[in-house]
Amino acid sequence: MTADDSADSRRVWVVDDDRSVRFVLATALRDAGYEVDGFENAASALAALRVRGAPDLLFTDVRMPGDDGLVLLDRLKSAHPQLPVIVMSAYTDVASTASAFRGGAHEFLSKPFDLDDAVALAARALPAEAVAAAAAEPTQAVEAAGAPELIGDTPAMRALFRAIGRLAQAPLSVLITGETGTGKELVAHALHRESPRSAGPFVALNTAAIPAELLESELFGHEAGAFTGAQKRHVGRFEQADGGTLFLDEIGDMPASLQTRLLRVLAEGEFFRVGGRELIRVDVRVIAATHQDLETLVQQGRFRADLLHRLNVVRLQLPPLRERRADIPLLAETFLRRAARKLGAGAKRFDAGAAAALQAMDWPGNVRELQNLCWRLAALAPGETITAADLDEVRAPASFGAPASVAAPVPAEWDRQLGQWALACLQAGARDLHAEARDRFDQALLGAALQHTGGRRVEAAALLGVGRNTVTRKLGPGRKRR
Repeated sequence: MTADDSADSRRVWVVDDDRSVRFVLATALRDAGYEVDGFENAASALAALRVRGAPDLLFTDVRMPGDDGLVLLDRLKSAHPQLPVIVMSAYTDVASTASAFRGGAHEFLSKPFDLDDAVALAARALPAEAVAAAAAEPTQAVEAAGAPELIGDTPAMRALFRAIGRLAQAPLSVLITGETGTGKELVAHALHRESPRSAGPFVALNTAAIPAELLESELFGHEAGAFTGAQKRHVGRFEQADGGTLFLDEIGDMPASLQTRLLRVLAEGEFFRVGGRELIRVDVRVIAATHQDLETLVQQGRFRADLLHRLNVVRLQLPPLRERRADIPLLAETFLRRAARKLGAGAKRFDAGAAAALQAMDWPGNVRELQNLCWRLAALAPGETITAADLDEVRAPASFGAPASVAAPVPAEWDRQLGQWALACLQAGARDLHAEARDRFDQALLGAALQHTGGRRVEAAALLGVGRNTVTRKLGPGRKRR
């Protein structure tokens, strides 16, 4: 089949205020056998639409003088809901892609694009009899100032933004996978923020940070008197998230008994509180995340295969920072600027040597590790320009006041003391020893980390490999926040 045969003289319109983009894209489409017309703005395209009727396919840029491409998309979909529209933009982020897909775009094409990819995209868009009708909702406001956001302009991140924009509109469970520190919770926030549920609550729970004996109550709530210490009714995270989104982080660490209960809620949308008889029904979109290989856990018998299938309707794999090194300068400058503003310090910047050094690092802690380093640089680097030498000094253990020559204590010593303490308590008739030991362990470990970081909780959490919310919760309200 030739290009002319496949195109079948179908009409394609290209709307873009950039004459060069219109020319090269129209030429490539004509070479593929399509009948192409170009327009420099939305007004001229809409005027032609009234006279000549709708084309078979339309490409439109987002940012143009007058009405932008999203306004044009909305008007086209109102009059011709079956018309496939491909939105183009050099500004590929979650908000713009989500707005495009929310408005009924067939696909989002990031500039600069390969002309062969654009022609292939046209071929895929045209054979369909219809494109899903636009359930056009009012465009959400751009992310509130200070809200967490995903940053990146590499192909991997552009693909992620497009996936988020498309998935945000679908009422599907999403499983987010990736290494620690890659930003899984930020993706969950973006999926909620750009979804029809955005007016509802976003509730997050790290299942690995809650003791197994308390996790059931945290998820499903409990009635007064359900167990010792349950003095009043407690509303669980599922009820708190009703009408919105529940984000379950580190789902791979969920105990087997709770996996069964979670499966029922996902299947039926209903559950009982612990100790309760009232059937609770909720409307919750569940987004789960893990850094573990759940398929391996299934093979080991540690994770239910049917729960994995229920959660894994769509999977988003986040790339580690070392696989998108081109994003490191943008991330570092953004984090450094935010840190300086928060600390009330003067503006700082990286010189070329420091930027190159940052890009050369492996970043096992990914974006979170880079962010923590930028906070330390904002506080400790002496000058306005940060050099590679500054990086070496701030990253060195000595910069935190801990001599590098100090050896770690022998693990067997505190293990033996812990065993002796447990034996003495058990012989004295103590019960619930595990909870008390775990609480003491957490307090000692977190206290040491905070002493090491001078009370900086975000930094302490990163060093221990836990979330900052875990540090805040385990320390309790009695300690002064920093």
